[in-house]
Amino acid sequence: MATVHRWSGLEAHALRLALRMSVRAFAEHLGVAVRTVSKWDKLAAATEPRPDTQAILDTALARAEAAVHLRFETLLSETGRSLAPGPGQRVTASGPRVWDYESWTDDLDRTVVALSRQNFTFASSLLSRWINRWRPLELDDKGLYLFARSTALLGDLQRDQGAVLGPLSAQRSYAGARSLFTQLDIPRRVAQLDLSLAVVAEMSGKLEIAARRYETLAVDDRLSHRDRARARLWVGTALSKDGNHDYAARVMQAATREFESLAEPDDWSVAHQKLALAHRGAGDLTEALQLIDIARSSGTIDSPMQRVRLDTALAHILRSDPATQDEGMRLLDQADQVAAQYGLGHQLRSIQNIRRTCEGAFSPRGR
Repeated sequence: MATVHRWSGLEAHALRLALRMSVRAFAEHLGVAVRTVSKWDKLAAATEPRPDTQAILDTALARAEAAVHLRFETLLSETGRSLAPGPGQRVTASGPRVWDYESWTDDLDRTVVALSRQNFTFASSLLSRWINRWRPLELDDKGLYLFARSTALLGDLQRDQGAVLGPLSAQRSYAGARSLFTQLDIPRRVAQLDLSLAVVAEMSGKLEIAARRYETLAVDDRLSHRDRARARLWVGTALSKDGNHDYAARVMQAATREFESLAEPDDWSVAHQKLALAHRGAGDLTEALQLIDIARSSGTIDSPMQRVRLDTALAHILRSDPATQDEGMRLLDQADQVAAQYGLGHQLRSIQNIRRTCEGAFSPRGR
């Protein structure tokens, strides 16, 4: 029969369940306070009984029937504890427990919400508590999946903050997550990371490489219809940034129709925003203004990121016309303040680039 080298609330809780006792009955069985047993149940491995209580638990386990021992070992093995029979055998932690997985999953859901609101500090704290707690080699497939998801979300956080390249960057996090999902043989997740890495290539100025990757992913069956439509839209984005505005607009228009058929209003709105910038690049400011109005009146714009993107796009269009450049500057200043407030590094750099471009265009030499 297994013995416990050092008891924590986790093992004490498992023994109570194995004995099939209520909190009160277990407290009476051991001769401890009810609140002590409740504390073990609540804090699990985060708390340890006092030395004299450790001895009481040793005795309770030693005197238990064989069926209790079997249930005790089974409960601990299900929570990620390794057990082996024999005197003096230590019970050690080998990875996350059942409730760890539940908490981890809940925290990832909370991280997604925090990222959607650009609450980077909270999102970072949620991710760090899990990423820093285990190494991938310590995890089973379920833990590895959650670790990979956490790493991918860390990449999203770093990307939104503008940390695109380098040792602590979106590129590194996405590559790490992709490797783990490849190991787990989850093609859809691998393809999603390929799409994220293509975004990194675009953000770092590798426009031709990004466009080619997007084109490949736009017809990749590993991705959902929505993700393939996004890839097609982003082909147009990369082309437009590279100066190929007319062709980019045609590609984006096709993606816009797909979002309409998929009933994706937010993506449809983003597509109109990007279309507006392509028409601005082509010199058609009237069409650009009509498209950005559609983008601003549709979809969800309660996200600081999306507000900054829409205001920056409209400001870019307005700044392209001497008659509206002052209004555009006011809107650009507004976008700059929100971007700085929320730490949107990439958007801040985009705003700076727009300022330089427009100042050059309207300077005496630029005219």
